[in-house]
Amino acid sequence: MVRMSGIAFVEVPVPTDTPDARAELLLLSPSIRVPCLLHDGVKVWDTLAIGEYLNEIAPEAKLLPADRIQRAYCRAICGEMHSGFSALRSSLPMNIRARVKGFKVWSKAQLDIDRITEIWRECLGAHRGPFLFGRQATLADAMYAPVTTRFRTYGVPLDDVCQAYCEHITGTRFMIEWIDAAQAEPDDIEELDADF
Repeated sequence: MVRMSGIAFVEVPVPTDTPDARAELLLLSPSIRVPCLLHDGVKVWDTLAIGEYLNEIAPEAKLLPADRIQRAYCRAICGEMHSGFSALRSSLPMNIRARVKGFKVWSKAQLDIDRITEIWRECLGAHRGPFLFGRQATLADAMYAPVTTRFRTYGVPLDDVCQAYCEHITGTRFMIEWIDAAQAEPDDIEELDADF
């Protein structure tokens, strides 16, 4: 989201496997979670709040659609991503470096996948892509970008429209930078590298 806003920033990676990690996270974020945005003395530690804040300080980035109805829908699907899809999150953990062949998606996760792809098809059909709300990437694209990597990691079969959207998103400059950075990280998370 910050990259999309065009605001210069410094990313501070926090190791998660050291005894001091929790204390360091507490200093950066009251919720002890990431991401956390620090800007001009303001601390914003919730993803949706970060998006709204960025939209306010960088309106020229058009992180939310200009149209009131589209903006409301964008916020609604961002909220759905933010607070939902728990079966997808738990059964298809994010691991950009992995490729899992023959992964069996369980039924509850499939319901989440079906809802996500329904949202994508509806938005892409209404706004003609290549982003969910047309020619401009919005907060919705940022919120659903991690899902595109999960679908790739686990080889989730998609229809042509959703597959093209995933390829478009993972081919954006923002995602290429993010994926490259994730692949360059030296840390191994054992539970994500375990065989399924």
